[in-house]
Amino acid sequence: MPVTAQSYSDGYTFLKAVKDRDVEKLNGVISQPGSVVINSKERGSGDGAVHIVSRGRDLAWLNYLLQKGARADLQNAEGNTALAIAAQLGWVDGAQLLLARRASVDLANSRGETPLILAVQRRDIQMVRLLLAGGANPKKTDSVTGYSALDYAKQDARAAPVLKLLEAPIEKPKAVAGPKF
Repeated sequence: MPVTAQSYSDGYTFLKAVKDRDVEKLNGVISQPGSVVINSKERGSGDGAVHIVSRGRDLAWLNYLLQKGARADLQNAEGNTALAIAAQLGWVDGAQLLLARRASVDLANSRGETPLILAVQRRDIQMVRLLLAGGANPKKTDSVTGYSALDYAKQDARAAPVLKLLEAPIEKPKAVAGPKF
């Protein structure tokens, strides 16, 4: 069988195992020497395993996939990352895990929307707070309207609490130098 056909077949098997939450089948595919299926994408949607489990809000599977080497910043056909999906869903636990695994907080989708812009549009204070703490830039603009997260919050009268968060000075953690004697 040609390598490309075998690779496609393994990628399909891998993504099906993820959808079915079949650990045995999944381990069989990713444990093969030289396997690179962990970041396989579906045809059409371009969704990878991290997108699939993020949509299902499955923290255990997301953690497992990231431990096995899945890219936290894998983008689908629309340019969305798992962090963008978590922001769209208001899935704070998933966003925390992705940020802990060094997901790019300002990586935009094909419309230029960052996870922060998506969270602001939902008026999700908890997610906005988390993304800002992770270093999100409230002034980064999208490519459709040219608006930033800050601009979207200013335009929405219902987003006053979110706007307050975005306009607050960013508190940097104090440096720890060690014990003083």
